[in-house]
Amino acid sequence: MSATDSTLTNDLTTRAREITRRELASYVQRTKGSQAATERARRVMPMGVPSSFQAYDPHPIVVTRAQGSWMEDVDGNRYTDYDMGFGALFSGHCHPLVRAAIEGQLDNGTLFVTPCETNSDVAEMLGARYGLPMWRFTNSGTEATMDAIRVARGATGREKIVKVEGGYHGHHDEVMISMKPPLDQAGPADNPTPVPGTAGITSAVLGDTIVIPYNDPEALERVLRNGDVACFIVEPVMENIGICKPLPGYLESVREITQRYGTLLIFDEVKTGITAGWSGATGTLGVLPDLVALAKSIGGGLPLGAFGGKREYMDQITQGRVMHLGTYNGNPLCMAAAKAVLGEICTPEATQGCIDRNHALLDACDTIIRSAGLAAHTVQLGAKGCITWAAEPIRNYRDYKATDFDLAFAQWIHGINRGILLPPGLDEQWLISIMHTEDDAMRYASVFGEFVDELIA
Repeated sequence: MSATDSTLTNDLTTRAREITRRELASYVQRTKGSQAATERARRVMPMGVPSSFQAYDPHPIVVTRAQGSWMEDVDGNRYTDYDMGFGALFSGHCHPLVRAAIEGQLDNGTLFVTPCETNSDVAEMLGARYGLPMWRFTNSGTEATMDAIRVARGATGREKIVKVEGGYHGHHDEVMISMKPPLDQAGPADNPTPVPGTAGITSAVLGDTIVIPYNDPEALERVLRNGDVACFIVEPVMENIGICKPLPGYLESVREITQRYGTLLIFDEVKTGITAGWSGATGTLGVLPDLVALAKSIGGGLPLGAFGGKREYMDQITQGRVMHLGTYNGNPLCMAAAKAVLGEICTPEATQGCIDRNHALLDACDTIIRSAGLAAHTVQLGAKGCITWAAEPIRNYRDYKATDFDLAFAQWIHGINRGILLPPGLDEQWLISIMHTEDDAMRYASVFGEFVDELIA
């Protein structure tokens, strides 16, 4: 970086911090009801939220209702929702067909704890999309990845697993390691030190989880050589650090290396799922894993996860070697919603329409970035997109840590005060849902343009 570029970056960072200070004050003024609701909640819930991901400073907005592509908070502020439940609402808020499916099932019961025919309907739909024949249902993405790992251990008789640094796969112990580790604890970039993401992780669990960098097939081969690794669990496209795509040939190398060492390949498609394309990232990128974990958008807003795979591995459950249990697994209410989402709403044509609207949004943002000469870029994966405050695409967690979080947060707080709802910072992406119109999609670009104009003024 030249001295001129460094000076410009420092100037923009200083300006971003000024915008943040002003916008935080505005946020507090316009969300007093949310602040009061959060203070009340903190007396009965840790952090005042039901999930720690929902807490952010100075306080989260507290929502009263949502429809289509918008949400409204307790203060009456309305937001175009680009968060869409951390990507769980590809069908939008309260899609009429989801609502009709749920209402129809309500007349026939909400919980059977015995099979219903829609279990097979939804499993067949997932098999058609993913090219994997056998499926089981869970209640969340965490359960889906947890059970997929257990199947891999049962099939291989091995205990160790491998994950990538910066990857998030739910909140079970084996994967709550090196999710976003402090760099002073994380060790060398090419051979990261496993860092527990929370208290309560035992040393035994820590010893069974090996961490490697993303986009580094040599690192994967190095840790598989001992022949003691059950599985490599990875998001085919990382979505815990913005959107971080695989380099050309990376996933193909991962597939070949894991097969060579008898290690199962698990794709965590909880986030990429059906939003990356009709057949998920698996179909879009053309690499078939041994097992895949899903959740979020397949349930249309209801709690639903699934894991599926090749028959030889899923038959670990058939043979009784691996137990998979759950009172609410395959819940008929969730199955009704999923059948509507997969069969009637998120069709190939509707999915492509969302991808096209997202592409137009990304083009508009790219034009703004180029015109302003900013060290930033956009990334698209299907109906999802993000702006990353770095000149070059990020390849792994260490690249992500070098991006400009001051600019990212300033953009977020500026946007939320103008009705653009996204999680704060670089961690998440926007989602253009089935119910976002072209005007809804392009509103993001308009507000982003206002932010950039102020940033460089």
